This record gives sequence, structure tokens and C-alpha cells, in this order.
Amino acid sequence: MSNVLKAEKITFAEGVFMIVGTNIGAGILSVSYAARKAGYLPLLFWLVVVGIITTFTMLYVAEATLRTQQHEQLSGLAKRYVGGVGSWLMFASVTVNALGALIAYMSGSGDLMHSLFGIDKRLGSVLFFIPAALILILGLKALGRSEKVITSLMIVMLAVLVGATMLFPTTDFSHLLEGNWVYMVPVFNLVVFIYCAQYIVPEMARGLSHTPRKLPRAIIAGMFTTFVLIALVPLSVISLNGLENVSQVATISWGRALGSWAFFMANGFALCAMLTSYWGIGGSFLSNIADRFALPIDTNLKVRLAAVAVVVVPPFALAYSGMVGFVDALYFVGVFSGVVLSIVPYLIVRGARLNGNKAPEWQCPLWMTHPLIYISIFLLYSSSAVYAVLAKLDLLPSGW
Repeated sequence: MSNVLKAEKITFAEGVFMIVGTNIGAGILSVSYAARKAGYLPLLFWLVVVGIITTFTMLYVAEATLRTQQHEQLSGLAKRYVGGVGSWLMFASVTVNALGALIAYMSGSGDLMHSLFGIDKRLGSVLFFIPAALILILGLKALGRSEKVITSLMIVMLAVLVGATMLFPTTDFSHLLEGNWVYMVPVFNLVVFIYCAQYIVPEMARGLSHTPRKLPRAIIAGMFTTFVLIALVPLSVISLNGLENVSQVATISWGRALGSWAFFMANGFALCAMLTSYWGIGGSFLSNIADRFALPIDTNLKVRLAAVAVVVVPPFALAYSGMVGFVDALYFVGVFSGVVLSIVPYLIVRGARLNGNKAPEWQCPLWMTHPLIYISIFLLYSSSAVYAVLAKLDLLPSGW
């Protein structure tokens, strides 16, 4: 397979922030609402379990990249180590997940710009679209730096909001013990969608190829930071308002309780979260397209611009097309592509151990790739997919 992607240096911190920025999308603000029946403790349980499982699958991909001389994305690694069917499955999975997320960020950014500045939603999306597309055109180095700057800003905003919540007179931490574990299954599904940075591992490997030993450490640090941030938002919102008063988007709850400054800061945070997630998912989608179809995006500007257009224009058009049925279709395919994304990395690392073309600087501990762990991951994600489909078809009560 021709190696069309070139190495571009990023720092350890930029690698960590790529993971955090990609994971911290719009989901972080809706997670409190999703847990309103189950409560905080079942949510925390799933954040830990799914966080660990996702980290394992990311480390599988990391080892496979370290056993491969060429810089390849998930679909390229799948082609090399699993075969043609695995490669197309992986490419379809990346495409559908990316499309679904980018459509959501396009329409969500318009809504947010409208609520913050009162401007037309389409204009809001256009204003969001400009920096979103520009960084993808500039490449991996620009993406790493931008993720670092904006994610650092997001962490400061979150620290201010959480700090204000902790000191607020009506904050009551006993709300964190409310809820019912019976409702824990639907919460799992949302948490799976929040930890979505598997795509970004080959991009990080490409950026850290000058210090490959830092790759697994950057993954673990990025996932741990994600966990802390995602756990803090519902902790704050639920202890501030109680489960029965949680709004669908956390920014509204914060604004109501803490005052208008919190509403503006939380919405500013949400906008940054969408932007960093857009860069992470859009950037890896771009590289997957280049890898799958051998497009020289790192050496030919015209090819790069055309590939960026393929990534950024359809989600913008579909967000405002009124094709609700299409978005529903994406939901179903997204559920199954989530299963592909959880299963194929294990097959990739097994193939890489047999047929890799270079000695790895690091490899997963043997217990981490034990078949029992793989079977557990497979069962968890497959049952999640079945649940998601049954709930969508109204064969299970919504939210349980």
C-alpha cells in the first residue's frame, strides 16, 4: 500500500489534547440529562468501565501502528492486517461516525451562536465552519497546536464553572446519591458515544513518530483527563439542581442557577468543545480518505483542498437539508459502526503481531490482549447496539 501520509511532529502535550479535544464534544453537556433517572453513581460507574475499555482498544491500535513502518490510518491498518472486508468495514465505520458527528456539530454550532449572539442559525454555522475547515487545510501540526490552545481554554472555563458551583450556597452533594441503578443501561449507550477518540490514534502515532514511546502514555493521559472532565460536569450540575431539575443541555441549568455570566461561559465552552471535536474527527476522517484512496494530501495542495471539501461540505449541507430520515439512518449505522470500532482493533493488533514489518518500541501487556477481555468488549458493545436499536424502534421504553 502506498504510504501517502507524511510524518508531522507534534508534542506529547499536543497529543494528549488531541484526545481530550476530540472526546469533549457536545456529549459532555447532555450527559447530566441522560443520567437524570439513573443518577450520578451509575453514570460514574460507566464512565470508568467504558473509559478503561476504550483505552484498551486505543492501545491495541497504538501497538499496531508501532509494528508498521508506514503511517496508516484505521482503514489502512485493517486492510494490512485483517483483509479487504475488514478494511471497508472500518472505512465505512469511520465515515458514518464522522458524518453523524460533523452534522451534529454543524447544526449545534448554529443553535449555540443563535442563543449567544441572536444571529441567524445558518450564519452561525458558517462562522463556525470557517475556523473548522481552515485548520483541516493547514494540517496535523496546526491541528495539534489548535487543540492544545482551545482545550486549555476549555479546561479553564470548566474549572471556573465547577468552582463556582462548589461554592454556591444551594449546592447539595447529597443529590449525587439519588437515582436508581435499574436505569443504568441507557446511560452506557451515551457514554460509548462520548469516548470517540479511537480514530485519532493513528494521527497521534504519525505526529509522535519521532518519540514513539510517548504514544501509549499520551493515550492514557488523554483518556484520564477526559474522564475527569466528563465526570465533573454532571457532578456539578446534579449537585446544583438535583436530578429532577436537570435541563437537556447543561449550559441552561448552569445559567439558571449561577447567573447569566455562567450561561455565556458554559455556551462558550460548548462552542469550543464542538470545534475541538470537529477538528479531531474531521482530521482523522480526512486522513482515512487519503489513506484508503492513496491521495497525496500532504504533498499536493489541490488534492488536499478537494479532500477537505469532501469532509466539510456534505455535513454542512445535510445539517440544513431537513433530511431527518437521513439523520435517523445515520443513528442505526452509527450504532453498528461503534461495534466495528470496538471489535476490529483487536483483530488489527493480532494481525500486526503476526505480520508487522517493524519491531515495536512498545507493546500492550499480554493480559490486555487476553481473549477473555476481547470477548467481554464484544459482548458489551453488541448488547449496546441491540439495545440502541430496540429503544429507537420503541420496543423498549425510552430512557428505560
